[in-house]
Amino acid sequence: MASATLQINVVPKRMLSKTEAAHHCGRSVRRFEAECPTRPVQFPNGDLRWDVQDLDGWLDGLKAGHADHEADAIVERLGS
Repeated sequence: MASATLQINVVPKRMLSKTEAAHHCGRSVRRFEAECPTRPVQFPNGDLRWDVQDLDGWLDGLKAGHADHEADAIVERLGS
């Protein structure tokens, strides 16, 4: 039986669409919009993308219990 070697190179994206960012965080888009305080980057053509590093920083803060100041931002966004 012959064998073959398969080499796959995956280049992870740094900037994610809203749907991809929500999936990255394990949230639905609706929950992501309500909970995530990170702001997207607007590209010159108007596209909005979320930086994986910003999202990971937010998630790390949640894990560390530093979400209190972010809770105020969430409440503010829900009121607008």
